[in-house]
Amino acid sequence: MGHHQLDTLDEQILQLIADNARIPFLEVARACNVSGAAIHQRIQKLTNLGILKGSEYVIDPEKIGYETCAYIGIYLKDPATFDAVTKALEAIPEIVECHFTTGKYDMFIKLYARNNHHLLSIIHDKLQPLGLSRTETLISFHEAIKRQMPIVIDDEDE
Repeated sequence: MGHHQLDTLDEQILQLIADNARIPFLEVARACNVSGAAIHQRIQKLTNLGILKGSEYVIDPEKIGYETCAYIGIYLKDPATFDAVTKALEAIPEIVECHFTTGKYDMFIKLYARNNHHLLSIIHDKLQPLGLSRTETLISFHEAIKRQMPIVIDDEDE
């Protein structure tokens, strides 16, 4: 996993487009005090390096009937089943994130359910049959902060 050295212009561009993926390149150019062509070239470079992975529309789950957001810590009966469990989790559309973690859980997932009854159904009918030892569920009442990876200009290296 290679790290890429970003200059100040790259960092400014990333901050602007992380705040608004639909911002016009000319507006980015004005804010960075460079030409539109320079922004286009930098965006292409950042994309080619894999730093930018496209853009996306963000769906508000609540607006389409998914009112329960839950995080579930998963304990596996056999840690050797990581790959098989991960593949099975990918087939459950309500799961939006899955992480291998340190600490007490083998895996940690985030999912959206229509309501608590639907959440119980997912846990009972879709997760438990995967050969889990047990799960711990946390329900999120409200997302207080959501943002992209922060772009912090590090003046120490300059």
